Amino acid sequence: MPEPIVSTSSERFAAAGASLVIREWRSSGPATLHVHHADDEAWHVLEGSLHFRFADRELDVAAGGSVFVPAGVPHTYHAHDARYLIVLTPRLDALIAELQSTPDRAAHPALYRKYDSTLLE
Repeated sequence: MPEPIVSTSSERFAAAGASLVIREWRSSGPATLHVHHADDEAWHVLEGSLHFRFADRELDVAAGGSVFVPAGVPHTYHAHDARYLIVLTPRLDALIAELQSTPDRAAHPALYRKYDSTLLE
């Protein structure tokens, strides 16, 4: 039987289950607007701020703020001296891992499609 994952230290937090992944990150997301067709995604800012861009607006979210982006909403974000938790599905976690290990940006649109997402720019 799986065990709960508890963090009581200042080490970076990460936990992955069958339907949910939580990671503590500091870097920015992809620079381009994209959409996940079947997966929700959320962020909680611990330090610094995140700048989000959507199809119709932009906003800054400071420490203590959270953002939930439902499936189907085009978005991207940039970290400004930020430390944050990202909450995502295992499919999105796999997409991010594959994007980070594929330096050839020409291959990225196909990777997005592979994970039921679309690179819009």
